[in-house]
Amino acid sequence: MAGEPGESIPILTEVILSAAPTLPPLIERDALVAELQTKIAARTFALTDEVLREAFAEMEATLFERISAQLRRELPEIIDAALREHLGEDRA
Repeated sequence: MAGEPGESIPILTEVILSAAPTLPPLIERDALVAELQTKIAARTFALTDEVLREAFAEMEATLFERISAQLRRELPEIIDAALREHLGEDRA
């Protein structure tokens, strides 16, 4: 598998340089960077919105449970005291 007599062995730097991707012109790169920034920002805002909505829903559920539990505990006593006060005044 020897090469032809006039064939030269490629130099490593030549192989690397020939395989290196060429960069787009500066204007195209700026447009690509701007497009990527927009996509990243949009995805970040969407994720932030989703996470915040979930967190607020969890907080709302927790607060609702706390308030409901407190009302279940205290309302019967408040109603009882108000009725006794009102009925006690009427009897006097």
